[in-house]
Amino acid sequence: MLDKLSGIYAPRPSPGPHKLTECVPLMILLRNRLKYALTYREVVMIVKDKAGNIEIDGKLRRDPHFPVGFNDVVTIIKTGDHYRLLYDMKGRFILHKIDNAEAKYKLCKVIRHTTGHNSVPYIVTHDGRTIRFSHPDIKANDTIKVNMNKHLIVQFGREQDRKLY
Repeated sequence: MLDKLSGIYAPRPSPGPHKLTECVPLMILLRNRLKYALTYREVVMIVKDKAGNIEIDGKLRRDPHFPVGFNDVVTIIKTGDHYRLLYDMKGRFILHKIDNAEAKYKLCKVIRHTTGHNSVPYIVTHDGRTIRFSHPDIKANDTIKVNMNKHLIVQFGREQDRKLY
């Protein structure tokens, strides 16, 4: 997401819920894509403000290098804007503006479904979430709809069916 003539240094994402090749630092989104800041220093001032300006998936984030990945909801609190990070037709990240109702949920792909300590079933999603006591019909490669406020599964569906139940 950077042009090759603007400089030789690029920010590296911090370790987090997404893989290094499948994420973008929060700084790139605020500075290069949304144009909320002109420099690195301005981005740091926006993100590290005591009032808390940026939420990712409903959690306040103060790290300018925090990795933002596929289907994450980025909320700018002071302006009230919500964006979802998606891919375009060429495989590049784009920010899609969404409304308040759509910002309350997120679609996640189930990577693994196993049982843990004391035979507790749990699932792991593509963005690093671990959800315990999941529905027994949820399997790997399913899509789940997660409520961002309550962190509960609202709906789930199979990849073969291409729809949510």
